[in-house]
Amino acid sequence: MSPAIKHFIIGGFIIMTISVPTATRANDDLKLTIVNPENLYDPSPNGYSTAVIVPRQGRLAYISGQGGQDSAGALSPDFAVQVKQAYANLRTALDTLGARPDQVAKLTVFVVDHDMSKLEVLTSNVKDMFGEALPAQTLIPVPKLAIDPMLFEVEATVVLD
Repeated sequence: MSPAIKHFIIGGFIIMTISVPTATRANDDLKLTIVNPENLYDPSPNGYSTAVIVPRQGRLAYISGQGGQDSAGALSPDFAVQVKQAYANLRTALDTLGARPDQVAKLTVFVVDHDMSKLEVLTSNVKDMFGEALPAQTLIPVPKLAIDPMLFEVEATVVLD
């Protein structure tokens, strides 16, 4: 049998549900498995993991890029303020989905005019939000984002319970 795939749009979030006929087990565990192989560089001090395994029964939600806008849509000109607000916005999106930070499997972050001085701000905010459950993460330097004063954006893939 082929899997049935359904997409739902709820409040700006795309939720993809994949239904695959399988035997039900009493102890299905929907926790993510974080993988940092010993023979590779340990990325955890920099706020991410090499890989994350998503459980077979997990439902995925994709959170669109969250910028540093406050609830009124204002953007600070300060990079660190925007990053902190973007992660607060991501947390709000997770809360809306009924999800926790340890359910985030993957982050993609976009940084305008990235340089090494911005890594400390990024790493600090990721560790504050995720603790030891560091998701896989890709940083993409960009010359510009959707709105001119925007300096940072983060999107997430989340495994829902």
